[in-house]
Amino acid sequence: MTEILLLFALAIALGWPLGRYLAAVARGAPMPGDRVFGWIERPIYRLLGVDPVSRMGWRGYAGAFLWSNLALAVPVWLIFMNQGWLPLNPNHVPGMSWDLALHTMVSFLTNTNQQHYAGQAQLSHLAQMTGIVGLQVVTPMMGLCVLVATLRGFFGSERDGMMRTEAAKAAKVAEVVEVVEVVEEAREAEEKAGKRDTATGDVATRDAATVDVGNFWGDVTRVTVRFMLPLCLLWALLLTVQGVPSTLQGGPVAVPVDAAARAEQKIPLGPVAAMVAAKQLGTNGGGWYGPNSAMPLENPTPFSNFLEMLALVLIPVAVVFMVGAFTGRKKLAGLIFGCMLSMSLLSAGASVWLEGYSAAAGDIAVMEGKEVRLGADTSALWAALTTQTSNGSVNMMHDSAAPLSGVVMLSNMLVNAIWGGIGTGVQQFLVYLLLTAFLAGLMTGRTPELFGRKIEAPEIRLLAVLVIVQPLAILLPTACALAISSFPSFPSLAGTSNPGFHGVTQVFYEYVSAFANNGSGFGGLGNNTAWWNLTCSAALILGRYPGLIVPLAIAAMLAVKRKTPEGANSQQVETPTFALTLIAVIAILTVLQFTPVLV
Repeated sequence: MTEILLLFALAIALGWPLGRYLAAVARGAPMPGDRVFGWIERPIYRLLGVDPVSRMGWRGYAGAFLWSNLALAVPVWLIFMNQGWLPLNPNHVPGMSWDLALHTMVSFLTNTNQQHYAGQAQLSHLAQMTGIVGLQVVTPMMGLCVLVATLRGFFGSERDGMMRTEAAKAAKVAEVVEVVEVVEEAREAEEKAGKRDTATGDVATRDAATVDVGNFWGDVTRVTVRFMLPLCLLWALLLTVQGVPSTLQGGPVAVPVDAAARAEQKIPLGPVAAMVAAKQLGTNGGGWYGPNSAMPLENPTPFSNFLEMLALVLIPVAVVFMVGAFTGRKKLAGLIFGCMLSMSLLSAGASVWLEGYSAAAGDIAVMEGKEVRLGADTSALWAALTTQTSNGSVNMMHDSAAPLSGVVMLSNMLVNAIWGGIGTGVQQFLVYLLLTAFLAGLMTGRTPELFGRKIEAPEIRLLAVLVIVQPLAILLPTACALAISSFPSFPSLAGTSNPGFHGVTQVFYEYVSAFANNGSGFGGLGNNTAWWNLTCSAALILGRYPGLIVPLAIAAMLAVKRKTPEGANSQQVETPTFALTLIAVIAILTVLQFTPVLV
């Protein structure tokens, strides 16, 4: 219990200043270290051939996000298939098959890290360092940037006001006067052209595509260079001190105690600490070794275990605090934080009780798949946190957990917004927020609105797409795999290692994990086949890109609507009553929707 309280307390205490710093980075405001970071960033902009201060509409921002993903996908896919003859391969690992390489590439490109391979046996150092760790650093920051762009769409005027205030404090008086004059001239020109509503200040006749949501290239470069990389460096050093390998050597050859069973055994090493730091901090998951953080080399001490668990939730918590600092709406950040923390504590408490103190926990079989040196409580806490975030790393085998613990893990991933991934968690929460505001408006007889702007049919249609995609992407392939495997004349697609209901759960868990961009799995599933690699790749893509881009489009659509001043008659969303309603809507749309298969 002490460890649980200490972990949450530290995550909140460290997340608050990190969130404020992240908001400053996202705003692009003047800050200490600009000279140092600018020296790193300017060559990147020249290499990309982009202007970081040019503005983008939501379509341009989403297009840059998608094209950058495609530009990363092709070389990483080729590296995985051709690693056998590429350098930095001291263990002589052969190249992957095209379908396994495709799934691995898509998995890490979507910030999921679902592994259908054993890391230490099927990836070279070059593939780990470039294709794996490279994507682990960049892709979570891409998700964060899409969230920042969405917040700009929702709260553009508030954000711009905060930026002007901060710039005024940091700049010279003459420069500030000049900036204000330029802004006022632009406003007057828009009013004369009939483009700005003089009563509300809203630009009412714009198309949603023209809403300024920032610059993707500038956003990604700033948050990666100024936030993610320094944090990864710090965590890698801390883990190296604890004994996590950090070397380019292939590793020693050991003679087993029972030489009759095996003459020798290769102990694979490598730059493990850097990979573990990135996988934990970036809600990436996966692992250098097949057993993941249950492997003593990847997680050697109780302190390294605590560091890795803290890293699971540190940045997701910081992102919630960033929302308040970035938008100026501290009550909104409080609503998000309160809902997420309540669901997190409920999930973590249930998981720890089920694994350590329930009637099922007394069965010696429940200790199968757990590290005795870590214990049941710590393993259960990790399992809860790794599925509350879209991380998916493990320090025990989830397949061996108590039966109801599996339900807790599945529920966490189906919600996918308890803390969620970096950027994607809050983005999914905004989807639930919009749906709840719409439903609450209908129930109370008010016009559904959020932040003073009406929620109408076009926005609800887009939200409905997100609601429908989840069961289609999860239940349809699950049903196909199980149905086809039941025919003797067809080869088994499911690849389950357990008969009956647990075998069904193995298949269902794999697709839930893929769609939630989590990456954890029930061990024993024979998933390195063309069926699993291709269908999981599709689930990974459907779970990542619509959930990021659709809320961005909705924010732009709402931004061009005339804003009604918020008053006593407005629908209040930043209240405890609304928070309880929101949690109920989340439960209905996710857990209850999948109740038949969970039962």
